[in-house]
Amino acid sequence: MLGWYVPTPNEAMLISGSKNKGDSPFRIVVGHGAFALPIRNKISFLTLAMQEAEVAEPCVTQQGITLQVRAVIAFKVGDDAESIANAGRRFLDDQRSMPELVGRIFAGHLRSVVGSMTVEDIIRERQKLAAEVLDASKPEMARLGLVVDSFQIESIDDGQAGYIRALSQPHIATVNQAAQIAQAQADQAASKVRQESDRNQAQYQQETAVAKAQYQAQIDQAQQTANQAGPLAQARAQQDVLTEQAKVAQAQAELRRQQLVAEVVRPAEAEAEKVRTLARAQSDAIRLQAEATATSNGVVLERMLVEKMPEILSAAASELRQANVTILNGAEGLGELVAGLATQATSILDIVRRGSGMAAGLVAIPSGTQASQPPPAPPAPKS
Repeated sequence: MLGWYVPTPNEAMLISGSKNKGDSPFRIVVGHGAFALPIRNKISFLTLAMQEAEVAEPCVTQQGITLQVRAVIAFKVGDDAESIANAGRRFLDDQRSMPELVGRIFAGHLRSVVGSMTVEDIIRERQKLAAEVLDASKPEMARLGLVVDSFQIESIDDGQAGYIRALSQPHIATVNQAAQIAQAQADQAASKVRQESDRNQAQYQQETAVAKAQYQAQIDQAQQTANQAGPLAQARAQQDVLTEQAKVAQAQAELRRQQLVAEVVRPAEAEAEKVRTLARAQSDAIRLQAEATATSNGVVLERMLVEKMPEILSAAASELRQANVTILNGAEGLGELVAGLATQATSILDIVRRGSGMAAGLVAIPSGTQASQPPPAPPAPKS
């Protein structure tokens, strides 16, 4: 809009050329716009932003020692109308000269304050030095319309004099001594801790080794037991097999014995009983033959033999019944045995008949002469 001006937030607009209230030669506008006629009024802008000034000044102390002091000042134009008016009157045409002027003002006050202090006080009480310089410069800064926000001492140096260094040597020595003592104590404590740690580690390693040895012994014992379990189990199994084999052999031997009894002993006993029965029958036949020889012509003997034959066969059969004879081939074997007895009986009868022809000769033998004896019967086989 024509004739309407607005300053920035960090500026103050100064309007001159019209009648103003009070003693101020211009109207101050901050934070809002205002009308101004380009021909009738003159509009100027004064910065309200923060500015910086540096001071690097050689200062002589109360002891006559020159110190190079460096400081930084942060300042700005005050926000009130009086400060803006004062600064506008002085710096509106050359605002860039404000940092230089402020630096000179603070350099003078810095030399004055340092001259009233010793090097030790300056070093120990640097903040006191800054406060005194700031307090001394405030009246002048207020007349200029400036406000100091901060004043900081950056460095203090005595150049080649070495005074500050000499002052620091006892403290450095004390500090170094304390540092060495602290380091020695720390080393001693660390050594003690390391030794304790080494002892604990050695004890732990010893306990670990003992535990490992015990575990290994248990493992070896278990392994040995496991290794012996196989042979022991195999030996027990072999022993069980041998026991079972012995039982089987004993059973086989018993079976074989029974087979031998059935195959050899029983048939032999039956054959022996048969032989004994036949031998007794033959002996009876010979005896009857002798008796028949004593009779005339053996007729009576033959008749008696025929009449006694059933009794002889019955007696033989009775003997067979009483004998413990095993017939291996069943009914066929029994039939063969009976047929054998009948055959023997027929043979006995034939012998008697043949003997009848010899009777006459036997009778004609003179008295006192003994008749010939029949041949002895064969011995019966042992049962």
